[in-house]
Amino acid sequence: MSIALQETRIDIDIGAIAALRGGHSGKPRVLALHGWLDNAASFLPLAAHLHDIELVAIDLPGHGHSVHLPAGIPYTFELAVHHVLDIADALGWSRFALLGHSMGAAIASLVAAAAPERVEKLACIEALGGLVHPAEEAGIRLRESVHAARALHGKPKRVFARIEPAIAARMAANQMSEPVARLIVERGVQPVPNGLVWSSDQRLMVPTFLRPVEAQLGAIVASIECPTQVIFATPAQPYLPDDLRRRLAAALGKGQAHFLPGTHHLHMETPAEVAGILAQFLATP
Repeated sequence: MSIALQETRIDIDIGAIAALRGGHSGKPRVLALHGWLDNAASFLPLAAHLHDIELVAIDLPGHGHSVHLPAGIPYTFELAVHHVLDIADALGWSRFALLGHSMGAAIASLVAAAAPERVEKLACIEALGGLVHPAEEAGIRLRESVHAARALHGKPKRVFARIEPAIAARMAANQMSEPVARLIVERGVQPVPNGLVWSSDQRLMVPTFLRPVEAQLGAIVASIECPTQVIFATPAQPYLPDDLRRRLAAALGKGQAHFLPGTHHLHMETPAEVAGILAQFLATP
């Protein structure tokens, strides 16, 4: 039986986290983490093909309907790990599985590596561990991050007169079909006097201050102890070349990588195929 998700709220120290929750109490618990600038609605198509689990798909801080971080607090992967564990604590989940897409998969990987006593299983779609950056370009990245953060001061948000142009913008940016983009956009905008603006925090657009080099990320992935299933779309995205993602997947001690034809949001565009790999894996205690 497929999972129907309903709106819920989870309170942690920084404020209210919006989420979609459904499934069967007493079944394996799965916490789902969406990608960058997406939200919990990105798991709606996949949830329709999952079964025998309890699923909570959250809007990460700064996304969807969730609280934004306070002024002066940047969005970092380190903080995201703590936010995920805080959410699991608020749910009363001492042990759980993680399901992540893109940025959410990177965060899920770090949580699994950081808290192996909490994470039973890990399912990653279109990312593993995160993104890497050459050490010799660290200074350039640092400069870009600082300049981008300071340029945001007083910058107004883009206003859409109607929702359709916002949907078109997401379709163009992410190779999404209209129904898929609509799911994310409908949960990702908020009304203003002249129309609609993105509800996500503009600070999410600031480049990461520093990224790890491949050796660091590979060591983190190698430290993941739980069974792991990774799904990558083919062809690979430019920022995660195929040779790199294969090396990261090979570093897993208890992992298996799968490669499916599709775009970056293949869990939304071809959810049945993705669920064919993940449904039994997540549902088995």
